[in-house]
Amino acid sequence: MIRFLHQEREVAIEDVPADTTVLDYLREHRGLIGTKEGCASGDCGACTVVLAKATEQGLQYVPINACIAPLGSIHGTQLISVEDIKEGATWHPVQRAMIECHASQCGFCTPGFVMSLFALYHADIKGEREEILEALGGNLCRCTGYRPIIDAAEQALAHVEDDKFSRRAQATLDQLRALKDTESETAALESTHSHYFRPGNADHVAQLLAQHPEARLVAGGTDLFLENTQSLTPLPVLIDVSAASDLHHIDCDTEHMRFGAAVTHRACQAAVITDYPELTELIERFGSLQIRSQGTLAGNIANASPIGDWPPVLLALGGAIELRSSAGTRLVPLDDFFLEYRKTEQQAGEFVATVILPRRKKNLFLRAYKISKRFEDDISSVCGVFALGLEGDRVTEAKVAFGGMAAIPKRGTSVELALTGLDLVSDSIDAAAAAIANDFEPIDDARASAQYRLTVAARLLTRLQQEYIGDSATRVHPLGISQAGVSSHG
Repeated sequence: MIRFLHQEREVAIEDVPADTTVLDYLREHRGLIGTKEGCASGDCGACTVVLAKATEQGLQYVPINACIAPLGSIHGTQLISVEDIKEGATWHPVQRAMIECHASQCGFCTPGFVMSLFALYHADIKGEREEILEALGGNLCRCTGYRPIIDAAEQALAHVEDDKFSRRAQATLDQLRALKDTESETAALESTHSHYFRPGNADHVAQLLAQHPEARLVAGGTDLFLENTQSLTPLPVLIDVSAASDLHHIDCDTEHMRFGAAVTHRACQAAVITDYPELTELIERFGSLQIRSQGTLAGNIANASPIGDWPPVLLALGGAIELRSSAGTRLVPLDDFFLEYRKTEQQAGEFVATVILPRRKKNLFLRAYKISKRFEDDISSVCGVFALGLEGDRVTEAKVAFGGMAAIPKRGTSVELALTGLDLVSDSIDAAAAAIANDFEPIDDARASAQYRLTVAARLLTRLQQEYIGDSATRVHPLGISQAGVSSHG
């Protein structure tokens, strides 16, 4: 049984299919149709709802895509949909601002925008334009245009006042903490031939996986649930790692950072960019805020997608993973993990328990480039990560990895060899760029042609050299790197 708060009341649910989404629950079980289904893949944001979660600092309001969020994952949270934020006959300030700024036309996308703004309204922010753009980056509008929506956001955030949620914050916290105490290590949802498990620790995850070899692991569901919403594939047995408290760890020592399987993209960002500020743009462009709030670093690796953005980072920086099963654990360098399309070194009964990222080395020049049709909320056509060890301007060690260039995320060994010994200021980069074709044979698909991918990947090396030398502006959005010792030129 799962328990959560909705409309200030406790809700307890057990007898529903394991692959029921939050959107299904709202529209089909509760008849609350304000939350819309647009893309059914987490791209358009029309289905955005907000979860209030109890933390040591108080309530955290998290926007998510209801269309791909498993209902079983919201145990112990407060579910807030667009119907819930009005207070009696009085509009919430973000709704009132949307009305007064004429920020809605057809209205289909409007509930999603309202809920993204509602989460921003309750965030610890200054209301600056970049914060607004990030909050709205996962919401698409095809008829109103974004100017009046941004105007509405600026108006609502200019004078943040208490709403019914902030006035009830302590009562809500008390209720959520009481719900957390009801967490059970039995099936959270159970119906005929369907089970949704919420194990409380990693050992129990391994035990359940051994008992149910047919089960699929889920954390945020941002990739897995596309099988259900896009291909209509049933997901009858699910094991949710997000309930395992020991899989939420972020541990940093002098040698490594270690991220548990339940750590989201949003949660890992601060630790990663402390050592690698050059990755800020890549992380902020990883889907939308809704996706980064639910999806996990471990899930992006375990799904073995050839266009995942985290694997090239881990490959270039020498990362590894810890695979766990009921028989124990084993360490696998990421170089050895990806075997062929959607096939990995992971064996039956194993799951990715920890992702390991080395701490920054001295004299590292790092660049990560995401090439996609849209700047925000899009899948990479090519993702290239370059980690170069330097002595002065000369490359002494090179690790280069790409996503979108092969059936698996892959290192470019010929490119690495061509870069080693190169003077980044005085030598031509052309030989290294030409070596791209020796390492990769990309495919033609709807996202990009093979020739486009090869050309773009080669030109990224030119871009890297220009950024190192510093003679040419190559980005609309600056990296904002302030760490001393990155390089004399970078």
